[in-house]
Formats: sequence, C-alpha cells, structure tokens
Amino acid sequence: MYGPWQDHTPADAAALLSDYPGLWWIAGGWAIEAFTGVPRQHGDLDVSIPRSDASLLHEYLADRFDVWAADSDTLRPLVGQADTALPATCENLWLRRSGADPWEYDVILMDATRSTWHYKRDERVSRRTDEILWNTGGINYLRPEIQLLHKAPGLRPKDQEDFNASLPLLDDVARTWLRSALELAHPGHPWLTELHA
Repeated sequence: MYGPWQDHTPADAAALLSDYPGLWWIAGGWAIEAFTGVPRQHGDLDVSIPRSDASLLHEYLADRFDVWAADSDTLRPLVGQADTALPATCENLWLRRSGADPWEYDVILMDATRSTWHYKRDERVSRRTDEILWNTGGINYLRPEIQLLHKAPGLRPKDQEDFNASLPLLDDVARTWLRSALELAHPGHPWLTELHA
C-alpha cells in the first residue's frame, strides 16, 4: 500500500552504518537465519536500534535518506532536528532515498538503553543490552531466544518454522531463558511444551 521495498542484506546495512556512532543490530528473520544457517524468505531487512537513539540515526542519515515514522498504519516524515520526537506508539522508522524511490530499510525501535533491554509486551522481562546480541561476520544480531520471544505472540507459519529451526541449536541457558520469559509474558504458549521437553 505504501510502495515497493528494495531487497537488502545484513552486509548492506553494515556498509550503510559502517561509521555510525550508535548501537545497531539485525533483528527479524535475518537474525534467525544467521543463527540457524537455514535459508528462509525475507520480506525486508530489520535493522534495530535503541529507541533513545532515533535522533542520532536521523542525524547520521541526513542528506542520504528520508526518515519516516511508521506508527499505527500511518507514515509521517521526520523533517529537521526538532521533529524527531516520536510518540511512544511508534515502533519503526522507514528509510528511502526520496519519494520516487522504494523503501530500503525498516528500522525497529527497541525499548533498550546502552545498559538494559525491556520486552515491549511485558517490562518484567528484561536483560542487559549486551546480553541480547551476538556477533558473526562483524555484524551484531539479536540473539535467537530474544527474537523468538518477539515472534511468539504472532505464531504465523514462518514464526513456527523459525522456532523449529532454532530450538535444537539453543543452548541450555537460552532455552531456559526463553521458557521463563514465555511463562511470564505469555503463559500457556504452545512452545512451552517443547521447551520443557
């Protein structure tokens, strides 16, 4: 409805953000693929940053990308430094080079600071920010147990496939953490049966 998307890979994001001074990582399906090694379809590339760094990213991308706030089925361009305050309901920034160009990046705004991450659906679930990321090939990715927690409420076929591919590879610490987080935030979730096995 809002126009086409251009395909990108994590390597493209790494090139774009090579000297970006803030924290960023890859989330979504690409994070699961990096962990499992199982190729999957991708609708877009989910770059993620702490919500508090939205202004920093906007400033960094100035003169290269238009930045739009994607909030509750509405899009609003962020124009100028004073206009970067975002409503609490805004969870994404969409990037494109101009109005005539396709969208290129969907930037997820995470409830995180440099020290602490909180799960957006239940603030009782939290972790140190440095514990939610792992690195391969010089690129930070969201850890699989964190990504699966974010996917758990949707239970779309691709979410189940990502869970099935990840589960045998999760170590005991990751498996225990995901089980505890689901029990707290989503009691009765169907994945709990397999995580208890």
